[in-house]
Amino acid sequence: MSSLALFDPEIFDLINKEHKRQVEGLELIASENVVAREVLEAMGTILTNKYAEGYPGKRYYGGCEFHDKIENLARDRLCALFGAEHANVQPHSGSQANEAVYLSFLKPGDKIMSQSLNNGGHLSHGDPANISGKYYDVSFYGVDFDSEVLDYGAIEEQARKYKPDLIVCGASAYPREIDFKAFAEIAEDVGARSMADIAHISGLCCTGLHNSPVGVTTYTTSTTHKTLRGPRGGVIMCNKEYAGAIDRAVFPGMQGGPLMHVIAAKAVCFREAGTEEYKTYAKQVVKNCKALAQGLEDNNFRLVSGGTDNHLCLVDLESYHISGQEAEVILGKAGITVNKNTIPRQSLSPFETSGIRVGTPTITSRGMKEEECRQIADWIAEAIQKRESDSALAEIKKEVSTLCLKYPLYPEIRTL
Repeated sequence: MSSLALFDPEIFDLINKEHKRQVEGLELIASENVVAREVLEAMGTILTNKYAEGYPGKRYYGGCEFHDKIENLARDRLCALFGAEHANVQPHSGSQANEAVYLSFLKPGDKIMSQSLNNGGHLSHGDPANISGKYYDVSFYGVDFDSEVLDYGAIEEQARKYKPDLIVCGASAYPREIDFKAFAEIAEDVGARSMADIAHISGLCCTGLHNSPVGVTTYTTSTTHKTLRGPRGGVIMCNKEYAGAIDRAVFPGMQGGPLMHVIAAKAVCFREAGTEEYKTYAKQVVKNCKALAQGLEDNNFRLVSGGTDNHLCLVDLESYHISGQEAEVILGKAGITVNKNTIPRQSLSPFETSGIRVGTPTITSRGMKEEECRQIADWIAEAIQKRESDSALAEIKKEVSTLCLKYPLYPEIRTL
């Protein structure tokens, strides 16, 4: 970094400040994590210098012999991790992985059924603001408003009436386990294909903490940077019969040259996810989230669906008379990073929201456990209760920093 400091001190300074923010604060964003030191090393290599359009053995540029081996390692490790027949590791993001699945067999105007954004779904599942919602005819399902969990009987009834070409399952803000087999059976019954987006829970699926859709639904997509704890990127898994169409949809259909330094980092991540240490980590993520959820309930917060089965929980803020947007800002002042989030039947706009989403992947990677999660829940409540007092928020931030410094991101990497 010394050469960067000399050449571009502005960027160097901003990186340094972000490093300090991550070190001294609590990251409760459910879609974030702390990658291993080895993943950082793989990403910061000369692999970024090389174009490698195409696939192993079928590149459009020379000099790709080592890149072929790297991509094959990544594909093989991902297939072994999930028991998949075929994997594509080139998508730059989860959204592009989803779009590639659509492109592989759907035509503009074809029908998709997916979980609505307000009920925990994702933009790339057909939201009107997204390209998927502009190109396809989308019908949304949601959760049962009483239980706030998926009602598979209602979803089946909707599918029979709508007759979609593709049923999408998987969510970005759903705290309960998803029955992928039920979705696959509903899709088969109405003559549709099925796609499971496990971007958030892939690290739980590959360790058996959540049932896996691989080999159950027609397609499985994921990011690699959430519970899987890898670099930012996407992947697609499917049976061999769909491999050719998927690969063509990614390249040349969706993308040009793959990011080979990121694919190398994905390979490292997949290797890590197959270790016993990672399984222990994933189990702790779930334990920590349950402890955090209980701590929040003890502080009179209502949790959507009454709790959590995975790495995140949705917090209804109505009892504290504050919006998600306001809570996000207030907690940020206290050194606690969360994101505002829509919740079922919310009274406020999607820009304000009636809730927040909190998750435990990052704090678990730092080594925190149940006791720390209960303390974090107390801080969240205290910060919101004392939101009018800057001095109170500053004091909480100081306590947060003291805790965080006991659990360094990377013990071997000091502030620059």
